[in-house]
Amino acid sequence: MPDTRTDLPTYADLHADATTVLSRWTPTSPAAAAARDRTLELLAAGPVAMGRAHRAGHLTASALVLDATGERVLLCLHGKLRKWVQLGGHCEPGDRTLAAAALREATEESGIAGLTVDQEPIDVDIHPVGCQGGSLHYDVRFTVFAPPGAVERVSDESEKLGWFPPDRLPEPLAHATEQLVAPALAARARRATA
Repeated sequence: MPDTRTDLPTYADLHADATTVLSRWTPTSPAAAAARDRTLELLAAGPVAMGRAHRAGHLTASALVLDATGERVLLCLHGKLRKWVQLGGHCEPGDRTLAAAALREATEESGIAGLTVDQEPIDVDIHPVGCQGGSLHYDVRFTVFAPPGAVERVSDESEKLGWFPPDRLPEPLAHATEQLVAPALAARARRATA
């Protein structure tokens, strides 16, 4: 019997967007293709797969932030992981698209106003997390662009933020963060020629 309570978060729009975006997306690597296919299988569970209460796993949205010149990427030293990671996190009921969720997370975690997001994902990665006593994050990753002169501000979710040249990322670096650099720079190049 379906749950008819009206106090449950709704992710219907976000679920529809995620299904559409990932169905038409051309993956940036074989690993991303496999993760995309597994994520589409998860989405078959319906909108529940968007929220962190879904024990089998749930979608998250993250962003590799590039400065206005494309010569630096913004990473945060994650307080719990104690590793440098791209910005991002859980989807929220008010998010209508995955790209908007990634932009919201990047803005919250960086404190930078005026960020913009490329609507095309650059990667999908699946990794275990401690949510709900153990689950999986199906992380859809985007490129976010900082405006000229952007100044970051550390949030409650990170110990430190730092700008790094794409070819000299800090250590320890979280799993799969480095693989975002090439597709993010390609997104910047597409944007520059558009």
